[in-house]
Amino acid sequence: MNNTIQRDRSALYQLVSESLVFWPVPDDAVIELINISENATFLVSAASGFKTVLRVHRPDYHDEATIAAELSWMAALRSSDHSPGIIQTPTIIPGRDGALIQRHQITGQPPHHMVMFAFVEGIEPDQNQPLDILFHHLGGLSAQLHLHVQHWPLPDGFTRPHWDIDGIFGQIKRWGDWRQAPHLTTSMHQTLEKTELFISQELTRYGKSAERYGLIHADMRLANLLVAGNDMRHVHVIDFDDCGFGWFMYDFAAGISFIEDDLQIPQLKSAWLAGYQEHRSLSDEDIQMIDTMVMLRRMLLLAWVGSHKDADIVADLETDFGRITTMLAERYLSDAANSI
Repeated sequence: MNNTIQRDRSALYQLVSESLVFWPVPDDAVIELINISENATFLVSAASGFKTVLRVHRPDYHDEATIAAELSWMAALRSSDHSPGIIQTPTIIPGRDGALIQRHQITGQPPHHMVMFAFVEGIEPDQNQPLDILFHHLGGLSAQLHLHVQHWPLPDGFTRPHWDIDGIFGQIKRWGDWRQAPHLTTSMHQTLEKTELFISQELTRYGKSAERYGLIHADMRLANLLVAGNDMRHVHVIDFDDCGFGWFMYDFAAGISFIEDDLQIPQLKSAWLAGYQEHRSLSDEDIQMIDTMVMLRRMLLLAWVGSHKDADIVADLETDFGRITTMLAERYLSDAANSI
């Protein structure tokens, strides 16, 4: 994974400034960096009130075919023939040449893929506010997404990553190795090694049947949601960049990313499940596997914190992230042992 240009913000600004000619934007358009996470996201605006959002993909993370697959699913969800009815995703703005994905390279840097989206009004949900209504809605939304993908014929050439044992813990390690995360002690390593082994055993036993595993959003966390006004049921899902193949129950785990130790998580889990089961039934085993999915996701995030030093939120997370992850792992292993 090449992180060079993501750390060099002046290079990012140069790249985007040169690339605006690819889209039908006003001549006086200006750019403003919104954030750097997996990718870099820019607001493109003009005095007329024109606003769009430009996503600059991290080099060597997704190739053009993988990005095209993401955009095809988003388009299918918006279409009247395939939409579950409540999913709202930003419109993709094609370039002047009609292509949805543009590519540009500046001197001394690798080429970058870029996609422009329509600007969506709204605010990110506040973690410190009651979120049960939102998670009830997200549960229903996730269920309808899962129903959709079980009946949607994948387009020819459709390719997206797998968020499975191999993709997270195995040879692929898509976001790196959690062992490289900062501030891990020997005792933390020992606990987390046991946790990885137990999670892998549980997921192998659970299996990948079509009722449990398929195309998922995989990152429906608060930062990827925009709420209109105070209505937690009117939500835009703004980022499908990590969509891929995984366990359906993983979508709840992704929804509580970075806040797994929050005291309201049990309430949010109940709300999500209630919303989900209004649209799609779950087995007892599906429900029991949610805690394993949460721990799987948390350990993936631990790897991400260690491998994405340039991301905006990492500086605030890295000191305690390993310690809190280990605390969650100890609780997870203890609960699993007590349930036998």
